[in-house]
Amino acid sequence: MSRNRNFNKAKRAKKDEFYTQLRDIEDELKHYKHHFKNKVVYCNCDDPKVSNFFYYFTERFEELQLKKLITTCYKNKQIDMFSKENDDKAVKIVYSGDKNRNRKLDPNELELYELKGDGDFRSSESIEILKEVDIVVTNPPFSLFREYIGQLIKYNKKFLVIGHTGAVLYIEIFRMIRDNKIWLGINSNKTFEFGMPDNYKLEGSARVDQSGKKIAKVPAISWFTNLEHGKQNDLMILWNKYEGNENKFLKYYNYDAINVDTVSKIPKDYAGHIGVPPTFLCKYNPSQFEIIGLGISSLGKEIGVRNVKAEHKQWFMENKKSSLPSNGTLYLVENGIPIKPYSRIIIRNKQIAD
Repeated sequence: MSRNRNFNKAKRAKKDEFYTQLRDIEDELKHYKHHFKNKVVYCNCDDPKVSNFFYYFTERFEELQLKKLITTCYKNKQIDMFSKENDDKAVKIVYSGDKNRNRKLDPNELELYELKGDGDFRSSESIEILKEVDIVVTNPPFSLFREYIGQLIKYNKKFLVIGHTGAVLYIEIFRMIRDNKIWLGINSNKTFEFGMPDNYKLEGSARVDQSGKKIAKVPAISWFTNLEHGKQNDLMILWNKYEGNENKFLKYYNYDAINVDTVSKIPKDYAGHIGVPPTFLCKYNPSQFEIIGLGISSLGKEIGVRNVKAEHKQWFMENKKSSLPSNGTLYLVENGIPIKPYSRIIIRNKQIAD
């Protein structure tokens, strides 16, 4: 059974209530503290009753020297987070610091405003709030990730958000990464444990922790950001050599590039184009490498990936494969058999002269 069955099932059903663990927030945000001084932070997908983002920023409000914290969420079930009264309303909550200096969060330090709409990040009310803030930090709905990031870019906002690593292959997201508008955070392509709502079934690797909360273990999770964190300036140390080992590197038959199956095998002495797995982006330094494009369908066509040869289409039909090779997708050929490697990003080492 798939380790992330709950996540995939929820994604298909557009049920995205997975709560980020505090330790994962702390492990990432400790690298960005200098960005928050005198800034207004917006968590626009966060129910303060269960959001560890809300907890993190209220606990460290003075330490980070924040100006203001604003949270909104989709139809908050309790407009008063300190009561037990259910009210199917969306709310905006504003926190401006520990006013009485008792080093704890008090109800009278929170400004609560009932929203007219449902609190969706796409609503006009949420967008008006977004326009006024400096930095957005949250775990957005994965099923709406493209739209969510697109909105942040449209309104020129700084952000640090969680998403599935596979989102780097979305056309819109990939182009932003290629153009150095966004990049992956410090803790990327890792397995996260998310809290689950009580009404979610325990399936796959999901479990109940010692406190009785449901936990889902989800692999290949990354932080996405446009905040400088320093790691993207680290040079990748390359040990592998192409010269003298040419036979170890397969070339694509429909694009002039060598294939590399793991980032550790990127040769240090190859000046041409190299196809690397998406995990390369976890270590990508734009001063060291240039991203040429992505070897998938329409994105592959953009960089000149040619169509497959007629004989290989014939091979697919004769062997009753479910689908023919798609135009624009990279292919290798071994022993006369066309092989499609998992999605490859095409790069070039900028530090090697042609």
